[in-house]
Amino acid sequence: MARTVGIGHQDFEEIRGLNNFYIDKTLFIKEWWENKDKVTLITRPRRFGKTLNMSMLEQFFSVKYAGRQDLFEGLEIWENEKYRNLQGTYPVINFSFANIKER
Repeated sequence: MARTVGIGHQDFEEIRGLNNFYIDKTLFIKEWWENKDKVTLITRPRRFGKTLNMSMLEQFFSVKYAGRQDLFEGLEIWENEKYRNLQGTYPVINFSFANIKER
């Protein structure tokens, strides 16, 4: 089955569930985790995937998504057992300002 490009999708679970075309950025999880920074500032231009990456991080770490290995199977992060064991093990609070529009 051909994959389609899900333009405008900002939810990782939705993209994976619809089998949309997705460029695997899951090694960002490994890079971020191993840096052990106190603060992470992610700046990119509009429409560059910031919200999608935050959705991916939330769904990787959040206890709400524990047992949802289906979201990450077949992606780079899932090849490392250390990170498979981290999936779904932390309480996560996620705020998104993506839909807030103000002049």
